[in-house]
Order: sequence, then C-alpha cells, then structure tokens
Amino acid sequence: DAFLLMLLIVRGIFMPASAQVCSLLGQPALPSLSAEREINIGAIFSIHRNALLKMHNYTSKPDPTTCVSLNLREFKFAQALIFAIEEINNSTQLLPGISLGYKIYDSCRSIAQTILSGMALMNGYEDTLSDTSCPRPPATLAIVGESTSSPTIGLASVVGPFSLPVISHFATCACLSDRKRYPSFFRTISSDYYQSRALAQLVKHFGWTWVGTVRSRNDYGNNGIAAFEEAAKEVGVCIEYSEAILSSDPQEQFLKTLEVIKKGTARVVLAFMALGDFLPLLKVISQHKIRGIQWVGSESWITSQTLAETKEYSFLSGALGFAIANAKLMGLREFLVNVHPDQEPNNELLKEFWETVFQCSFRNNGSNGCTGSERLAELHNEYTDVSELRIVNKVYTAVYAVAYTLQNVLKDFRSSTNSSKRGRPTPQMVLKYMRDVRFTVKTGEEIFFDESGDPVSRYDLVNWQPAEDGSVQFEHVGLYDSSLPSQQRLQVNQGHILWVEKRGQLPVSMCSEICPPGTRKAVQKGRPVCCYDCIPYSSDCFPCDLEYWSNERKDGCVLKVVEFLYYTEIMGVVFCIFSFIGVLLTAMVSFLFYLHKETSIVRANNSELSFLLLFSLSLCFLCSLTFIGRPTEWSCMLRHTAFGITFVLCISCVLGKTIVVLMAFKATLPGSNVMKWFGPLQQRLSVVSLTLIQLIISVLWLTISPPFPYMNLNYYREKIILECHLGSALGFWAVLGYTGLLSIMCFLLAFLARKLPDNFNEAKFITFSMLIFCAVWLTFIPAYVSSPGKFTVAVQIFAILASSFGLLFCIFSSIYNHLKKKKKKKKNQYYIRLRLTATKYLCPLN
Repeated sequence: DAFLLMLLIVRGIFMPASAQVCSLLGQPALPSLSAEREINIGAIFSIHRNALLKMHNYTSKPDPTTCVSLNLREFKFAQALIFAIEEINNSTQLLPGISLGYKIYDSCRSIAQTILSGMALMNGYEDTLSDTSCPRPPATLAIVGESTSSPTIGLASVVGPFSLPVISHFATCACLSDRKRYPSFFRTISSDYYQSRALAQLVKHFGWTWVGTVRSRNDYGNNGIAAFEEAAKEVGVCIEYSEAILSSDPQEQFLKTLEVIKKGTARVVLAFMALGDFLPLLKVISQHKIRGIQWVGSESWITSQTLAETKEYSFLSGALGFAIANAKLMGLREFLVNVHPDQEPNNELLKEFWETVFQCSFRNNGSNGCTGSERLAELHNEYTDVSELRIVNKVYTAVYAVAYTLQNVLKDFRSSTNSSKRGRPTPQMVLKYMRDVRFTVKTGEEIFFDESGDPVSRYDLVNWQPAEDGSVQFEHVGLYDSSLPSQQRLQVNQGHILWVEKRGQLPVSMCSEICPPGTRKAVQKGRPVCCYDCIPYSSDCFPCDLEYWSNERKDGCVLKVVEFLYYTEIMGVVFCIFSFIGVLLTAMVSFLFYLHKETSIVRANNSELSFLLLFSLSLCFLCSLTFIGRPTEWSCMLRHTAFGITFVLCISCVLGKTIVVLMAFKATLPGSNVMKWFGPLQQRLSVVSLTLIQLIISVLWLTISPPFPYMNLNYYREKIILECHLGSALGFWAVLGYTGLLSIMCFLLAFLARKLPDNFNEAKFITFSMLIFCAVWLTFIPAYVSSPGKFTVAVQIFAILASSFGLLFCIFSSIYNHLKKKKKKKKNQYYIRLRLTATKYLCPLN
C-alpha cells in the first residue's frame, strides 16, 4: 500500500533513531466528530492541548494516542465547521440536493498526529489497518485545518503531492505561500508576511525604535519575527533582544526569558507567539510582578478571551496588536448552546466537553456528578461568547470556500456534454476549481485567493481596555489593509488608545533620546544603530534643497542669500558714477574737438579717427554698466560681446592713428610715396576689418555656446553666487586674446615711433596709454580667476574703466600739450614783435 510506505517515511522524518522506542506515533484514532454523507469535508483541530507520551515495543499494534486538556476555543472551531455545513445543507441556493458530511480529527497539538489524521482523511486509513477486506469509506475532497503553522506545514507537505486541498483558518506562516512546496494549500486568514510588516509600521508610527521580541520557537514564531526584523530594519526600528520559547520548555527557560525582559531597557515588547506558548510565560511574569511594559501582540493571542478574563494577567491592560476582522454569524450562539452529549451518546468528546465546562463528571453520581440537565446558555465562557468570532469566522469561510468550489465543479458536470467528464468530484477537480473561486459570504466579505492561495490581508488594530464592569474589552482603534497604497495601509485612531500606564500618555521606548538641534548621532561601538551619543551637528538632519540653508538652530531651512553686484550697493554706485564721469569727459572732449574741427591741430590729429575713438570710448564706459545688476540671459550675452567689440573698435582706432604717425614721418623722406597706401579710405577699411574679425568671433561664441545666468552653489555653502557662466571658455578667451593682440601691436608700433621728431608726434602718448592698457589687463587675468562671487564682476568693471580712462587721458592729453606749446610760441612771437617795434621807434638809425 502506497500510504503505508508514506507513513513509514513520515515516521522516519519525525522520529530520530535514538527515540524509536518512545514515540507519539500510535494507531490513528477514529474521528472525534463525524457525520458521513454524499460528499465529505475533512477537518483537523487541536481539540486537546497535549498528547500523552507512550512507550511502544512494536510487538503489537499500538493503541490510539490519548489526548488531554480540552481546548474550548478549538472545540468551538469544530462546532463552527459543523454549523456551516448544516447551514449549507439547509440552503436552497448553495449545493441544492447535495448533502455535505464531515470527519473531524483531533491533532492534540502534535505534528505527528496531524500528519496521521491527514493520511486517514485521504483514504480512510484507519479502517484499512483494522479490516482485511479494506472497505474504503467516502473520501474527503478537502481538509480544513490546522490551527497552527507547524502542523499545517507537515499536513500540506504530505497531502500536497496527492492534490488534496488543504484550507487553513489559522495557519499564518508566510512560508506556506510557497506554491512549489505546498501546491494544494489555501487559507482564509492573512499571511504573517503582511502582519509582520504591519507590526513594524505600528511601532514606527508610535516612535518606538527600541523593542524586545519574544516568539514561539516554531515555524509561526520564527518566520513571523524574521519578517518583522527585516521590515523593522527598513523603517529604522532596532531589536534589543529576541527570545524563543515553547510551552514544553523547562521552567528554567521561562525564567531566563524573564530575566532578559527585566534587564532590558526596551519598554515595548512584541510577543509573536501562539497562545499555548504564551500562557506559561505569562504565569512566570505574573508571579514576579513585572509591570510597566507595553505589550504588542500577534493575532494568535491578542483577542483571547482566556487571557482577558484572567485577573492575574491584568498587566496586559493596554496591550496593542493586530487581529483578524471581527464578524457576526447569525444563529451560531443558538447552535453552540444546543450541543449536548445526548446527541451522540457514544461520543466521548461530547461528554468530556460537558464535564469540562460544568466541572462535573458522568462517572460520579454525587454532588459533583453531571446530570445532563445543565444549560450551556447560562454559561459565559470562551465557548459561549460570540462577541469575538474573528477566527471562528475564518473556519466558517473555509467551509463555504469548499462549498462554492464544489458548486462550480458540479455546475460544469451538469453542463458538460461529454459523459466521461461526469461523475463524482475528485480532490484534483476541487483543487483546480478552488484556485478561481470567488464568492461573498453572509458577512459581506468577498473571498478569493491569489496565486499563492492567500486572501487579501486586512487587520483590525485592537487595544485592551477595561470596561465599566471590570472586564476587558477589545477596542477597535485602527486598521491595516494591504490592498491600499503603502502610505495609507496603516490607519490609527491614537486618541482612543489606552496605554499601559494611563490614557493619553504614550510610552517611550528608545535606546537613546532624540538628539537636540545642532547635534549629530555618533553610534555606540558594538551596539545597534538606534543606540548613539549626541555630539554637535546631527547626521540625521534631512538635507536642505540646494537653494536653501539651515538656520542657526539647525532645525529648519531658510533661503540662501543670492549674491550679485547690485546697482544700489556702494560698489555698484561707485562704478556707475565713474562710468558716467567717463562718458561725460568723453563728451566734453568730443565737444572741444567739434569746436576746433577747422584748426590745424585737429586736422593734424586725424579728426575722423579721433571722433570714432571718442565714440568707442563712450561705448566702453557704458558697457561696464551691463556687468551690474541681476544677470539675465540677454545681459550675459550682451556684457561680454559688447565689451569685446567696443574695445576692439577703440584699439583699432588707436592702431590706425599710430600707423598714420609712422607713415607721415616716412613720407617726408625724399622719394617716399607711402602715404598714398594709407589714406583715409585705407584707415576706415582697417578699422572696419579689425572690428569685423572680433564681431565674427563674438557671433560664433553666441551661436555655439553663449553665456547664460548660472547659480553657483559650489563657492559658498551659505549663499548662492548668481553669475554669468561663460558658456564656452574658449570663446571668452578668444575675444580677450584678440583684444590683447591688437593692443600689443599698437604698443610696439607706438614704441617704434616714440623718437620721431616732436612736431605733433603723439606716438609717445599712445605708447604710454597702451602700456597702461596692457598692464591693467595682464593683472586682470589672475584677479579675475581668483576673485569670488560679485568681486569677479567688480574686477572686470574696474579693468574696463581703468583702461578706458587711460586711453582717454593719455591720447588726448597730447593735444592739450601741443596746444599749450603753440600758445607759448605765439606769446613769444608777440613779445619779439613788440621788442622789434619798440626798438624801431625808440632807437634811431645810424
């Protein structure tokens, strides 16, 4: 038998060689609750908390495993499954004419028993072992269960290869979403992947960056905390300690965990634990009276009525955690309170349940004996309470998921024309159709499964708060919905939360206090990043935008000062005044030239080039104004090109005057005919040609890569330098270099003509003016490169004004000097004539 081989494999996996004699694997028991009909649904619940350890010698068939300590919550799950099945059987809309049955097994919180129960549900294995005729009872088409992750992992691993669907109501381990390992697994409860991320967002929301964690040492706890730690790291939450325990651990392990919690500085503790593992720890904490801890819980225990009703656990008041959304199931309470042992007189589980809830015994006829007349409706315990049906609703939903899947299968059977496709549904068919099932239950919730078999993850955020009657109620204070955008998934009504100490007082759980403004974090060696010392200047300050700068307290961003040369500041005003003075002086000289334009001195000074030179000097003075004010796209292009063209025009005029002086004195030599090659027309053409070259260079510069306004953020951190970027540095230096080349040529020619006869020889003045011009611009280059901010512009303006004034004073002072000499000569001639006249009349001829 293939299933016998599977059983032996499972025994080898779960039973080490050193424990072959001592085993929990016994003969699988009969279903705890069953009612077999046309189509059966299997179920496995941990109806008992423990399985008794038995010694097996393997010489005879072992007895069924004995389980102890009835779990009312799990028994309630089993009854909820029966309630859902009976409701479906009575429905005329869902599976009409089909009668559903059930076979419910008790796993006793044992992985081995869960696997044995799953194998029994696959093929009725319990009858096969006891009867050689091998009668095969109706096979189950799906299994609902188990309530915890580790047994469910074992169950899904065994039945998965046989395509038998397993749909769990409470196994939340994210590992079960692996379709390759668990191809037939589904669940109606959310995966812990989302719960762990929700918990990380929750602690971050309240500013708890320093937390401790306690987990169940099983798949549920290990995977849940691993996912939480990963998510917590992403949001900047640090874990001080992480303890792992199981209910079967010795007392020393719980005391060790208690000491870790006591010595820890974290005031927030996340307990990602199964309820059965959490109870022993709570007993130890209660005995040692540990108080003042803000507990954050997982869905396994956060809505447990058992914990809430136990006064010894009052220190859990204010606990916070995510729970499955609550629901109301009409008619469930009536169904639960009508359960009675007389319904199945031979069912020992019902008798045990009755004895547990009423603290009596059917084997005792005395005062403590059970009469059967006791009324469940008069009890108020975890079983009869229907105010918290969060997980019960998931059992209910799981049954309906199977029912709607079966309806879809049978619907296709009836509509199929192929007779070979008709017949009884098989687990393989149910698995195929369950992947695409979509329905809405009576609670209004729409149910469907994603490609991993998981539903949409939604949680209620609940807070433990005392009611007026002294009991504890689970107050709804928020929610988490994974279907929403990441920033909107967590919604918290913080004003309604009761904290561990008092209402409105949010607990603080940080390894280090928040650093004050103006300081930075220095991580403490060997400790998590949440533990740090605060030293001046904070590394966790968010950077300001490039246009902003931190204020003096380092707690806000202020706009940086934008620096450029304003017209209104002192430096700008001074430059404007000197610029206008230069224009005024140039205009005065032009006016004097115009008044004396017919005189020989003006004519000898080449009046046409002189007027053009005065005009270009006026433009030079005015172009300095384009460097003042806020740089714009047009001003940046105008300032550099206007400067280059006007100065070349000016130097071209001076160069023409210099050549005229040289040619004039050369023409006085006998046989010289040189002046006809440099007449007025040639002078005009030379000025135009030289200026045109500069114009072409400027046009190329503006076309290829023109200057543009630029916010320089690199020179100063506290302010922005608004300047004109050159665009093309080659273009700028080409313009400046061409101007310098003409200046040097002019200087050399004037220098050669300086010793010519002093009959109105202005060459020496041109030489001096060019010497000033070249000196100014040679010193400009290093000053321009090294000057910061607006001082770069100031250096350029100064160079323009200084060289312009040098040309104006030096060249045109030659005219003033010649006029002065001529006036003196006239005065001397007047005195000579006066003396001759006097001599003529006063001294008689001999």
